[in-house]
Amino acid sequence: MQGFDLEQLRTLAAVVDAGSLTAAAPRVFLSQSSVSEQIRKLEERAGQSLLTRSKAGVAPTEAGVRLLGYARRILALSDEAFRDLHGETLQGELRLAVTDYFRPGDLTRLLGRLGESYPQVRLHVAILKSDELRAAYARGDFDVAVGMNIAGVSAAQPRASVIRRESLVWLGAAGMRLVRGEPVRLLVLPDTCSLHQFTVALLRRRHVPYTLAHVASGVAGLQSALAAGLGVACLNESAISEGVTRLATPHGLPALPRVAFEFLPGRRGETAFVTRARELLATHLV
Repeated sequence: MQGFDLEQLRTLAAVVDAGSLTAAAPRVFLSQSSVSEQIRKLEERAGQSLLTRSKAGVAPTEAGVRLLGYARRILALSDEAFRDLHGETLQGELRLAVTDYFRPGDLTRLLGRLGESYPQVRLHVAILKSDELRAAYARGDFDVAVGMNIAGVSAAQPRASVIRRESLVWLGAAGMRLVRGEPVRLLVLPDTCSLHQFTVALLRRRHVPYTLAHVASGVAGLQSALAAGLGVACLNESAISEGVTRLATPHGLPALPRVAFEFLPGRRGETAFVTRARELLATHLV
């Protein structure tokens, strides 16, 4: 019989999204060796190589990109059919707010996958700074919101649902060298930002001299300032961008905690659609 195996297509999509066979394994509930075997069988079925492998991970070949496009549509249609036959079709409008720290390089792709999986959901998305996001959610401007909490610093949200945890890291331009004793040229977002407040308080508490070299309007601006070599910033791991590298803490910079990205607590009396949409979002934004 002609055609492709659905689970092998699912494994291909997971490998490309995760960037490696090892990282993809827990996403499809398989061992790394089973993932490798699935890909081998899929390439055998396709009659050509689908992935290129390197020390940096894996990337789809031209044929892999073509098959991946079909795979995503097939998987989305399969999932939609399953939900429909089980009475789980999701339909309606959802206003979603996401902090601009959350996976800035991946968010568009993640939301695109969500649209493929739930074509009957009309999604309105806003990317906001954390303080603006919490204020807007409190006013009722959004149905669902994803914020960031700094471990041991930010107040815990009651009944918060954690989507993802990451480490905070010190970043600078590739090749940057810090001179011990000289003030750190700090790059930050506006002082209403919780990460700005945390970073400044930490440096003061550890008696690390610093100057505010640049205040960016958003994470994208902060990434550009870092790549341009204007100074040093504290950011979460998924916000590391091209031309930017981690700085080792022995340079006099203090160790940093982890952050949790989580849904702000649901409101009393919210609709079943919003509650279910939040649950489904959690599976797509990890």
